[in-house]
Amino acid sequence: MKQLAEFFGDQSETIKQYVDILLDRGISWGLMGPREGDRLWERHVLNSVAGEGLIPSGAQVVDVGSGAGLPGLPLAILRPDLRVTLVESLLRRSEFLELAVAELGLGDRVEVVRARAEEHRGQYQVVTSRAVAPLPRLVGWTRPLLARGGSMLALKGVSAQDELADSKDALTRAGLVGRVHEVTVPVVGESTWVIEITHR
Repeated sequence: MKQLAEFFGDQSETIKQYVDILLDRGISWGLMGPREGDRLWERHVLNSVAGEGLIPSGAQVVDVGSGAGLPGLPLAILRPDLRVTLVESLLRRSEFLELAVAELGLGDRVEVVRARAEEHRGQYQVVTSRAVAPLPRLVGWTRPLLARGGSMLALKGVSAQDELADSKDALTRAGLVGRVHEVTVPVVGESTWVIEITHR
């Protein structure tokens, strides 16, 4: 836990509180499977912030298909400079997010919007997603949200490079270009992969 405290610094208690919410209401409400509890930190929370270095200071961020708040809430907790909008279409999940944001005291810089990604309107410097949809579909949903000069960050597994290659034609048609970043999951030290999509 010392390494966690060092990584999250002043936000250590808030991130622990969020994990407690996930372990309690997140599981009892069916947002996460009971077996996820044992690997919540490394597989979900720390994995969610592995690519935070790709997000510019003070960015307006939208997290699409936010679910239980991953990666949006860990990013908002770690980076108080960010303004984060969590977009989630399902009622139970959006209610969970609203309660979590209130309990964590993040209401001044985190907003919950109940909508499908393709229905939401706005312009953001960064669009984040995790385990939402295959890349071509994700790009179709989120491109309208991407401000000029902004980037979409999709947290993917080891097959990120193959998924990007398979999506090249769809990206080209949309006037976008992608690259894969291998990043290190903090504290855990393992690699994960982030696909970054930007305007050509």
